[in-house]
Amino acid sequence: MTDARLILVLPDREAAEEVAERVTGLLDLPEEPEPVRDALAGEDDAEDAQWLVVLEEPARDAALLAALTGLVEAHEGWLEHE
Repeated sequence: MTDARLILVLPDREAAEEVAERVTGLLDLPEEPEPVRDALAGEDDAEDAQWLVVLEEPARDAALLAALTGLVEAHEGWLEHE
């Protein structure tokens, strides 16, 4: 079973931008994924947001998933499969 995409969830914009840049090189992407702000439900404060880096149809090998997981965890984030 393959997932359609991976979502890298980061705590702030700076972390998301750094991860997007690193992922571009790691996956040899033609362009850097755009970090997207995701406000937490019920929160109006701009500080209460997560930042997402969405990877559409990424490669599915275990080493790559481990590298992505380590990268986001180093920035206090996590990886979601969708």
